[in-house]
Amino acid sequence: MSATADHADDKGGEPNMAARLGLESGTVVQELGYDDDCDDAFRDAIQAMTGEAFAGEDTDDVVDAVLLWFREDDGDLVDALFDVLTDLKAGGVVWLMTPKVGRDGYVDASEIAEAAPTAGLSTTSSLTVTENWSATKLVMPKSPRVKK
Repeated sequence: MSATADHADDKGGEPNMAARLGLESGTVVQELGYDDDCDDAFRDAIQAMTGEAFAGEDTDDVVDAVLLWFREDDGDLVDALFDVLTDLKAGGVVWLMTPKVGRDGYVDASEIAEAAPTAGLSTTSSLTVTENWSATKLVMPKSPRVKK
């Protein structure tokens, strides 16, 4: 795959999956939780699509989206979700990347469903994005209207 691939391919490969995240050119993405088991082709496709290098955890900038790689043994999911909110702009998106069922480090969907609201996030959708990883989209809920 070309490092400059910016469109979906017909084979269901990484550019197509990266496009399904709804990221576009100029989107600033912070990546957290990277390790040797992460899907580099998928990461490259995201960076090619946005035209931006990933912001690291020590960024001083506000980011449009966070790509959080998380495994069962990475600690407390609620804490990890609270941490991602530090640099995320209002209306930003968290893509929680977890190993698929049967893979080392699998995180049960019920754990995500419990952790997200505790951290002030809502789960909106889940996608299978690579052979080994699933992505769950988390957003801040819209504020309720205040009656005057």
